[in-house]
Amino acid sequence: MNTKIMRQLWSIIDESPGKTLVGLNDSDLINQILKKLSAKQKLSSEDCGAINAYLSSRILLIREIAECSVSH
Repeated sequence: MNTKIMRQLWSIIDESPGKTLVGLNDSDLINQILKKLSAKQKLSSEDCGAINAYLSSRILLIREIAECSVSH
């Protein structure tokens, strides 16, 4: 996964409404982020698999970020 994709990915997470992210289960949260990223960046099936695995490994961090944005 290249740096541009990583930056876009975290930008999407940061810009997404925390209430929306907190309300989704893990699978739906990952799918929503992937959908938004694929709208900005052409992704191969390999990219999607790698991003899915990456997001799965960072799900707790993503939820913490979302919860912080809701509480502030």
